Amino acid sequence: MARPYLGIPRALIPWAPRIDKDTCIGCGDCLEACANGVFLLDEAAGKMRVAEPDNCVVLCDKCAAMCTQGAITFPDQTKMRTLLRHLVQEQREHGGTVGRAG
Repeated sequence: MARPYLGIPRALIPWAPRIDKDTCIGCGDCLEACANGVFLLDEAAGKMRVAEPDNCVVLCDKCAAMCTQGAITFPDQTKMRTLLRHLVQEQREHGGTVGRAG
């Protein structure tokens, strides 16, 4: 289970890389750039895949810069920051129960 970010359950934060399968050449540069186990080589396809999206550090896009093919993209950072502010505010208003049942 991924650790919360700013007290927000990580599953509520849609920050993860996307890989364009047509552009990816399976070189593994993203795997080398990320120490969090987000990527895995799909040996059958010869392409990288996002194996553990919730392991991605929120707002980190280092792997995209390392991809020589430009195959990795992320959600818009400005919109993500807006969402994070909203989720933090919601958490404060609800006593830290944002995204929890009960």
